[in-house]
Amino acid sequence: MKTRIILIAAVVVAVGAGAGVWVYRSRTPPPADLTLHGNVDIRQAELAFNASGRIADIEVQEGDRVKAGQLLATLDTERLRLARRQAEAQAAAQRQVVARYEAGSRPEEIRQARAQRDLARVGVADAEAYYRRQVDLVARHFISQQQADSARFALDKARDQLKAAEESLRLAELGPRKEDVAAARATLAANEAAVAGIERDLQEGELRAPSDGVIENRILEPGDMASPQKPVFTLALTDPVWIRAWLAEPQLGRVPMGARAWVQTDSHPGKRYRAWVGYVSPGAEFTPKTVETTEIRSSLVYQTRVFVCEGQAELRQGMPATVTIPLDQAPPARGADPCR
Repeated sequence: MKTRIILIAAVVVAVGAGAGVWVYRSRTPPPADLTLHGNVDIRQAELAFNASGRIADIEVQEGDRVKAGQLLATLDTERLRLARRQAEAQAAAQRQVVARYEAGSRPEEIRQARAQRDLARVGVADAEAYYRRQVDLVARHFISQQQADSARFALDKARDQLKAAEESLRLAELGPRKEDVAAARATLAANEAAVAGIERDLQEGELRAPSDGVIENRILEPGDMASPQKPVFTLALTDPVWIRAWLAEPQLGRVPMGARAWVQTDSHPGKRYRAWVGYVSPGAEFTPKTVETTEIRSSLVYQTRVFVCEGQAELRQGMPATVTIPLDQAPPARGADPCR
C-alpha cells in the first residue's frame, strides 16, 4: 500500500515538474539573434605571364600588398623592342607610299609629259615633210624607192611615238589607279597591325596585378623561364572576404538575403566587423564535422557566405569567426548598398 502511494506521489511530482518546464519555456521569448560559427574564406589567383620568355625582374616580395594594375614582374623583351622598331619603320615607309598615291601626279610630271607630247608632234611634222620630199624625188627619178620607204618607216615611228606620249600625258593627268591606292592602303594596314601585334607582345611581357591583394607565394625568380602554364605568384584577393558558415534549415525563413550581420574573431576580441549575408546555397548538405552548432550534427544545413564590409586587412584565410545575425530583418531595398 505504501509503495503504491509513493509511486503515485512520484508521478504527480514528475507531471508537475514537466508542466513547470513547459510553462517556463512558453513564457521565454525566442532568441532575437542567430549565432553561426565558421571560417574566413578568401579567393586566390595564380598569376602567370601570357607569353613565354626569361624573367628579367620581379618587383614584389611575399606578403606585399599590391593594387590592381601594379607591375609585378617583367620578361626580357629586347628582341621584341627591336622587332617593333623594324615594323614601325616599314609602316612609316608604306605610309609615304600611300600618301604619294593619294596625292596623284605632281604638276611638274604633267608638264613634263605634255612637253614630251609636243616634242613628239614636232617629230611627226618633220617626218611627214621629209617623207613628202622623198616621194617627190622618187617621182623625178633622183633617188631610189628604198629611200622613200625608209622615210615612210620613219614617219610611222614618229606617229607611234606621238601616241605613246599622248597616253603618258593622259595617265599623268588621271593619276594612279584606284586599285593601286587600295593595295597600298591594305599593305599599310598590315604593317600597322604588325606593329600593334608586337606592342601586344610587349605588354604581355609585363605581369600586373588583376586586383587588390596580398602576394602569398613567390614561385619563380629572375632568370627562370616563364610560360602561361607556370604561375609566378599566388595572389590572395582582399576583396571580397567572407565567412563560410552553415545555416540550419529552420532558420532559412528568418534570414533574408542581404541581411545585416556582425563578425567577431578570437584574434581581435571585443571588435566587431560589419557584414551582410550574400549567399545561401540552394542545396542542403550534412553538417561538416568541423562546425560547432547546437543542433544535432546529422541535421541538414545550407552553406552561407557572410561578406565583411571592413577589416579585410585583419582577417586571414581559415581564421575561425563567429557570425551574429539579427533574426526577422526586413529584406533590404533593391539596389541598396549592403554595407551602409
